[in-house]
Amino acid sequence: MTAGQQHPGADGAVEVSAVRFEHHRDALGVGERRPRLSWQVVRAPDGWVQAGYELRVVDQAGRATIDRVDSAESVLVPWPGAPLDSREARSVQVRVTGADGGVSGWSDPVRVETGLLDPADWSARLITSPFDAEGGAPLFRRGFTLPGPVESARLHITSHGVHEAELNGVRVADETLAPGWTSYGTRLRYRTHDVTSLLRAGDNVIGATVADGWYRGRLTPHPGRRAVYGDRLGLLAQLEVTLAGGRSVVVATDGTWSTAPGPVRAADLYEGEWHDATAERAGWSSPGGDDDGWVPCGVGVRDPATLVAPEGPPVRAVAELPVAEVLRSPSGALLLDFGQNVAGRLRIRVTGPAGTRVQLRHAEVLEDGELGVRPLNTARATDTYVLRGGGEEVWEPRFTLHGFRYAEVQGWPGAFDPTAVTAVVHSSDLARTGWFSCSDPLLDRLHENVVWSMRGNFVDVPTDCPQRDERLGWTGDVQVFAPTAAHLHDCAGLLTSWLQDLAADQEPDGTVPVFVPYVELEPGSFLAKYARAQAGWGDAAVIVPWVLYQRFDDLAVLRRQYGSMCRWVDGVTVRLGDQLLWDLPEQQLGDWLDPTAPPDRPALAATDTVLVATAYRAHSARLLARIAGLLGERDDAARYGDLADRVTGAWQREFVGADGEVAGDTQTGHALALIFGLLPDPVHRERAGERLVGVVRERRHRIATGFLGTPLVLDALTEAGALEDAYALLRQTECPSWLYPVTMGATTIWERWDSMLPDGRINPGTMTSFNHYALGAVADWVHRVLGGLAPASPGYRHLEVHPRPGGGITWARTGHETPYGLAEVAWRIDDGVLGVEVLVPVGCSARVTLPVAGWAPVVVGPGRHGFRVDHPG
Repeated sequence: MTAGQQHPGADGAVEVSAVRFEHHRDALGVGERRPRLSWQVVRAPDGWVQAGYELRVVDQAGRATIDRVDSAESVLVPWPGAPLDSREARSVQVRVTGADGGVSGWSDPVRVETGLLDPADWSARLITSPFDAEGGAPLFRRGFTLPGPVESARLHITSHGVHEAELNGVRVADETLAPGWTSYGTRLRYRTHDVTSLLRAGDNVIGATVADGWYRGRLTPHPGRRAVYGDRLGLLAQLEVTLAGGRSVVVATDGTWSTAPGPVRAADLYEGEWHDATAERAGWSSPGGDDDGWVPCGVGVRDPATLVAPEGPPVRAVAELPVAEVLRSPSGALLLDFGQNVAGRLRIRVTGPAGTRVQLRHAEVLEDGELGVRPLNTARATDTYVLRGGGEEVWEPRFTLHGFRYAEVQGWPGAFDPTAVTAVVHSSDLARTGWFSCSDPLLDRLHENVVWSMRGNFVDVPTDCPQRDERLGWTGDVQVFAPTAAHLHDCAGLLTSWLQDLAADQEPDGTVPVFVPYVELEPGSFLAKYARAQAGWGDAAVIVPWVLYQRFDDLAVLRRQYGSMCRWVDGVTVRLGDQLLWDLPEQQLGDWLDPTAPPDRPALAATDTVLVATAYRAHSARLLARIAGLLGERDDAARYGDLADRVTGAWQREFVGADGEVAGDTQTGHALALIFGLLPDPVHRERAGERLVGVVRERRHRIATGFLGTPLVLDALTEAGALEDAYALLRQTECPSWLYPVTMGATTIWERWDSMLPDGRINPGTMTSFNHYALGAVADWVHRVLGGLAPASPGYRHLEVHPRPGGGITWARTGHETPYGLAEVAWRIDDGVLGVEVLVPVGCSARVTLPVAGWAPVVVGPGRHGFRVDHPG
């Protein structure tokens, strides 16, 4: 065997990336007074190690200070100076010193600026409109005069509903569905925009359109249940202008603003948008615009103490797709296929007489050649555009979102041109950080499906699906998917924000809602019976922060969520009393959507729900004990460790036979036992592994797990020494399996293993989706085991490089942009030789383990390393 290495920066130069603040991609209007800083050493010579760093901070007056710190840290290091006040800005640069005494150059300067951090900073009042009835989207505006040139201007804005703001006829920002969805009663997000270039000396106009969105629109499957958070739309905006010479002008929403009905007659996330272009008001947000029909705004109430700055990026248009194929259905309908299931909406270019009505209906699949709308349930998912006439018109809905691959077009005037319609994909604008490819094109497509499902469901909150009349932030889904999500995209800001909503919506007894933000369901409804404490779902309170710590090295998220974690684990204890098994009469979701469950009874899994719930109780208690230890909470660490031990003992006594077999003899039961460490006796562990292999083989390597068993089963097989069985399960194409949907043309992950039946018909269950990322949690195993790249310490400071080829796959490549830089593992088997290439970022090390007899793990430092070994497979 041979090994070699090569480091970048061989010329001795050390190069540092620009500073980043917290988890922000854009550090304007941040809510942290002491924002932590991160950077990467992107180039360094062989053996280089950071020994210290300097931070150069320049204030608004141009005064510079330099702080020197002896430290090898470069991720989320402390803010170097005094805490920032509202509206304060600093420019920050970093340079690093190596252990050899060499010093890098300064990084590029990056500006950080706070938003409005204190309730007293807000003079704006919430304004309302009498024209917001029946789903309409009213317009708000105010004219004002600036007596001189503008030096700088910031717009701080939010709404009850979703808004789009304009200044002097120009859209303020490219974000959509602002301000997003939070637990509105306790947390309403606002965003700060730099609008300096949109203002001028003299007359100006600020305007905004506000629509229902999550605040007042439908959020549940019950068509009559609307206005969950409030029945009035509202706008809260504060424009702060600094003129040349230093004079300040503030234009804030109050009773002096005016409102009028707009051309959006109805807009709902589930139903769609109705835009009547004949009712558009030309120049309404510019000086000199039409004043007809405008009336004074009403003034409502919003506690400024509940306004919070964003921690993650906004929702934006992230991609565009052309029409892939034009179809005619058996009924004669015009259908468009975009070749990819997405979350988004359509942009059209159309010419026709005034009053012509074009209707666009969306769905994920076709059934019998027609639009397959049954999975939408009661969601109409239909957009309507009424032409104003007089030439080509370009329109895209602004206040709705659909999950679709296909669209049905009605009322198109004249001959249809497929280039006139574009699918505009929308998602939270998360930076891509993870990649995978291999020699199996079906696995490549599966991985791409996982990426697309995350993109379609990370729309401000991590939802379960983007298309039907229930698109909620189900806690169980993100609990199992969080490791995959953290590899694929930089989702730390989005999920830390979501976790605050989880804590805000947590009940006094510690119960975590099954979806966050939480909305009340109709009593007696199908979903309402699962609304109480649910194992695997409520455990997101503990598991998701732990994943964020492991993947982003953010200890602060553990501290911030610690109270929520304790309330969840303690609350379950209070509910159970002296009982250690989680055995209560309330309905448990359990191993939800096990493929053996009947279509109309998705909770009727093969694995006992008490077994599953108790396993999760032990697992969360064990994790919380570790977290308490990290935070210095020693008494809690001992208490939760003892609870985990006692629950584990009870689980063993109830569910493990004398021969080590787990009750029920299911894939999920054995996987939980192995991966959650519920069988400390090696003999029992060996027996559980053998039985897991047995039940997998008995099903001819077809999957038999639901939402909670699926992320664990391949790791359990791997741990049991049955790697080839894990690959056989992964690469199975018969239903149920991960690759069956791929063979059926899926472009996203399905909710059910058989959301579409082999005959091309939609699953008869009343609930199914074709864009649902939970079962895509398998990608985490693909990255770590097949690809061979995993974190060995928080934030990937130390990498675990351990590719385990199998299943006939001959090569794979996995990459991840860690907090320290890009890490990669690429392997290939050629003529009986396994070649492995490893890229380790500066500041990191990697333990390399290769799957050959006699190999002793090798620890390597930053740079590129190559290994070649004989490989019998």
